[in-house]
Amino acid sequence: MTQDFSMAEPRTKGLALHLKPGDEHYRAYVGPPKDYDLVSAMAFNLLTCLGLRQHHRVLDVGCGSLRIGRLLIPYLNESHYIGVEPNKWLVDDGIANELGMDLVRIKKPRFSFRASMCDFKDSLHLDYAIAQSIFSHCGDDLIRQWLSQMSFHLKDDAAIVATFLIGNEDYRGDGWVYPGCVRYKPETLAGIAAEFGLDFRVLDWSHPRQTWALFSKRCYDTSLIDGGPISWNRFVAKTVKSNT
Repeated sequence: MTQDFSMAEPRTKGLALHLKPGDEHYRAYVGPPKDYDLVSAMAFNLLTCLGLRQHHRVLDVGCGSLRIGRLLIPYLNESHYIGVEPNKWLVDDGIANELGMDLVRIKKPRFSFRASMCDFKDSLHLDYAIAQSIFSHCGDDLIRQWLSQMSFHLKDDAAIVATFLIGNEDYRGDGWVYPGCVRYKPETLAGIAAEFGLDFRVLDWSHPRQTWALFSKRCYDTSLIDGGPISWNRFVAKTVKSNT
């Protein structure tokens, strides 16, 4: 698994607000450029409200140009961020434009530039995995691949948060669909999750276009999502109570 990064000028730079999703720019290729900051905050806040702490280990599937990683990498302890992204140029440009090599040297994030987790033979002992706007571009063959691979690396009390698009019918194709999108019925994803020993539930956490879902191991503590909206206040109250 290589950790070499390009030290040359970034391939792309700037905010690219005039570009459309999928264009060859580090901010546009991963989605609407105008929402780059919004998606960062949305995902990071969801993870922290679900209990993320700095000592946790987090996998970022399709980490792209570090739209979420630029917040997670400084927050997490050294080597506790793992990103998987087949397009290395996106990571290179994300480091150059959003993170900087000093933080890479300090925090030592790990990256695999592949479209699977084949680089990781031993369990990563993950506390959380995140797949933002990945399942919305996957045939069910790839959803099964990712859930199988991620579940192997999760601790017994860990969880995956992922987005998808709800549809009245399931997408019937295979492989990766991009920049187009695909849709699934929630019960279909629940059935796929059960194949890998994961519980499934739709989360009440706003997304500008998609729907957040939780795929959790059976020992995952659901107290922060049961009985009311997910919130920072609930997490802080629980943390204070556990520390007294």
